[in-house]
Amino acid sequence: MISKNEFLILSEIEKNEYNYTQRLLSERLGLSLGLINKYLKQLTESGYIKDMKLTKEGYDVLEPFRVKRAIFIAAGFGSRMLPVTLNTPKPLVKVHGKRIIETMLDAVVKVGIQEIFVVRGYLGECFDVLLKKYPNIKFFDNNMFNEGNNITSAMLVKDFFANSYILDGDLVLKNDKLITKYQYANNYLGIYKEVTDDWCLMTKGANLQIDNISVGGKNCYQWVGISYWDKESGQKLSEDIPKVFGMPGGKERYWDQVALEYCKNNYKVFVRECKEEDIVEIDSFKELKEIDKSYDVYYKHFV
Repeated sequence: MISKNEFLILSEIEKNEYNYTQRLLSERLGLSLGLINKYLKQLTESGYIKDMKLTKEGYDVLEPFRVKRAIFIAAGFGSRMLPVTLNTPKPLVKVHGKRIIETMLDAVVKVGIQEIFVVRGYLGECFDVLLKKYPNIKFFDNNMFNEGNNITSAMLVKDFFANSYILDGDLVLKNDKLITKYQYANNYLGIYKEVTDDWCLMTKGANLQIDNISVGGKNCYQWVGISYWDKESGQKLSEDIPKVFGMPGGKERYWDQVALEYCKNNYKVFVRECKEEDIVEIDSFKELKEIDKSYDVYYKHFV
């Protein structure tokens, strides 16, 4: 198995966005020039690259890290977004003229992920509008969305987590480069915070392995609802999700708590760092109006 740094170099070169040099790779990946030269030599000797291009062997060694599908959890009511969610599910609410979920769907399609699942619930038929632009979408209907938490949605797709992104359907993605064709290990996106009262990921070690989760914390990572699961962990989740769901009060849990809390000894999950400006979760109608001023005109009587 290739190392993480070798993976980063190969997956960057695979993008074929630039005429890559050692210095450019160093700047793009945040690795020293010395390390870049060391790994390039190793990768060349292994036959994975030639003249700063991937060989067939290079593509083959990357293949196990390819993201096979994207699963969107989008069944909730979005009560804090009333009145705009009275007739529109939150993921379909437009922000500056674009549906929230489309900011992520476009990024998924851009990197060539063709298998796209959407778990819908509240006003589920409204999601059919997406099929015109994204005909590959397969819908799963969650009839329990108002009886429990998002683990009820995870139960419907539990057998498909392997090599998959799992995305909360109500995130406005501003940096589409966060969605990549390949991923090295299980991870959640996280935004570093010195202090937060939000859900956060506590890490250990330089590799940012997630140690535990909490509501509020210091020197931690604000939890962002986009994760990736490799083949082995995805298969474990297909067993552990129903196990937690079947516990007393299990259907009230977030599905993420399966791997990060209740069965955490079965998983190694890491933080993949992102920035505040990369992604926005709109938690309330007030926040929506602050971000998109057009809602002030139509809903000026609501606060």
